[in-house]
Amino acid sequence: MTSSPRRSEPYRVVQWATGNIGTRALRTVIEHPNLSLVGLYVYSEDKAGRDAGELCGLGPVGIKATRSIAEIVELRPDCVLYMPLTPEVDDVCTLLASGANIVTTRTEFHNPAHLEPEDRERVEAACRLGGSSLHSTGSSPGFITEALPLVLTSLQRRLDCIHIREYADVSSRNSPELLFDIMGFNQSREEASSEGRAWYLRSAFGPSLEVVANALGLSFDSIEAVGEVACARKETRIAAGVVEAGKVAAQRTTVTGLRYGKPLCTFTANWFVTQDIDADWQLRANGWSITVEGDTPLQVEIGFPVPAERWASVSPGLTAHRAVNAVPYVCEAAPGIRTSVELPQIIADLSEQRAR
Repeated sequence: MTSSPRRSEPYRVVQWATGNIGTRALRTVIEHPNLSLVGLYVYSEDKAGRDAGELCGLGPVGIKATRSIAEIVELRPDCVLYMPLTPEVDDVCTLLASGANIVTTRTEFHNPAHLEPEDRERVEAACRLGGSSLHSTGSSPGFITEALPLVLTSLQRRLDCIHIREYADVSSRNSPELLFDIMGFNQSREEASSEGRAWYLRSAFGPSLEVVANALGLSFDSIEAVGEVACARKETRIAAGVVEAGKVAAQRTTVTGLRYGKPLCTFTANWFVTQDIDADWQLRANGWSITVEGDTPLQVEIGFPVPAERWASVSPGLTAHRAVNAVPYVCEAAPGIRTSVELPQIIADLSEQRAR
């Protein structure tokens, strides 16, 4: 049995966007034994025309970055790794209608039932026209909310609830704009928008959790979300700056899929810059914890044995690598928006990995 779908020629891939995750995906495609980078789409003028290899820390590979979607379409890629900061349905439809399959880390496409009806019909029509498919994946949501729960529930004949807890210490992230302006760390408790964060995570994780529930023959009555914040007990210096005592230093948001008024699937995001906070949240190092309540109870703990100084270089792979590994499967899938349930198990192709 081969690790992934194979054919005589490598799959022709375009990387779309070179943010934190996109840059890691770009490098991974270049180094992959069964993928061939044929194009790179970028958003900034200063990246346009530059060599793709140089943009991800490798030597020149002879592929120049472009800001023209027409040039991307002309390349006739098998797949586009679509990783923009904000998705554009027009661009997605143009790519799909041209025959290019899409693997994306955008959370909007995890569950087609949650797309706006007009957008869903446009995307599905583009898939039919181009004979192409689209799949959304990543680490969270994706691996931890879909792939692993589907494996764990294969041991159950009665499921009461799945609880997924994520722990992310972002103190080593040197992104002041992200942490302070967007996420709201170092704001007062009153300034921090727990309601807005809850709405965002509900839309990002609720549909993904519902994919699992529906695959098990179950359904949600509703999806709810609630957010909380906790403040630092003392001044804390992090990579992005300083979090003052009494200001927001931790955020906890829980998304819950309810069935008959009781939680069936929950996802709790614990994001923090210090564990010394004014709340008893029992924070822990980066990782996930999954509890399956049913006739075969399970408890799974996942940690990342990575030193703090290496976390910034390692963590992008959590999201980027699963998307890259999915490319052959999505290229071979039937046209349409395809969920995790509709694809085979994604297995990494490590056939050319060298001994260390």
